[in-house]
Amino acid sequence: MSTSEIGSATRLSTSQALALARDSVVGRLAVVVEDHPDIFPVNHVVDHGTIVFRTAEGTKLASAIGRLVAFEVDGYDVASGSAWSVVVKGRAHEILEMGDVLDALSLPVFPWHDAPKPRYVRIEPDSISGMRFAVPGGTVTGSSGEPGTSGRTRS
Repeated sequence: MSTSEIGSATRLSTSQALALARDSVVGRLAVVVEDHPDIFPVNHVVDHGTIVFRTAEGTKLASAIGRLVAFEVDGYDVASGSAWSVVVKGRAHEILEMGDVLDALSLPVFPWHDAPKPRYVRIEPDSISGMRFAVPGGTVTGSSGEPGTSGRTRS
């Protein structure tokens, strides 16, 4: 996928989308629980083009493993006054093979919640999409660092 303009939005390339996901600390995992959608915040890492997160036994794990899921992360860039959103869709698999588990243990994924999260889940993407768009009334920080100056000075 290449970068392209869509109205006032810009479609991000796969590498741009993954870079934004990589720089984010928390995203949202969307699953189906008992025929209803549900969303869980997860701390994650991007690992070789996949999304990896830690969790414990429970609804999130049971609803994700072996199923199609969506993962979303977004953000706002104060310097440009723009927002972005990245969506990864794919199948979630628990990391179980010893070598893969050892690799996962070395990943820098640190859940905010202090409960034990010994299970590692990998989302293998079928699709990765992202958009960047201007926020009407968004604050643009110029090179001077002052909000709204866009690097220009007033006379």
